[in-house]
Amino acid sequence: MILPHSHHSGSQHLAEQIPEDGSFAIVSQLFKQLSDPVRIKIFWILCHTEECVLNVAAMVNMSSPAVAHHLKLLKDAGLIEGRKDGKEVYYKATETPEASALHLMIEQLMEVSCPRM
Repeated sequence: MILPHSHHSGSQHLAEQIPEDGSFAIVSQLFKQLSDPVRIKIFWILCHTEECVLNVAAMVNMSSPAVAHHLKLLKDAGLIEGRKDGKEVYYKATETPEASALHLMIEQLMEVSCPRM
């Protein structure tokens, strides 16, 4: 890509390095999942502990079906994962760069630290 104006600011080099639109779409989808304060809270909880739907529902003061809906969206986005143990499913944040970055960003923006367990 050749820029129409040359301002000697390094913009041409930057224009050649811009990632494909698909890369930005991935980031957009992740942020879309965190557009709901309840999902942010659930994700933050699951960054610190592995927990079942009933306990997460109690922690966020919501019904289990409502929490299950949020869990499905977070899981579909690759931010959390489930582990089945008998009839119970336990959820936790995935150990991915995306989940780690979002966890850190949430705590920095809220000015909170990970709770001591």
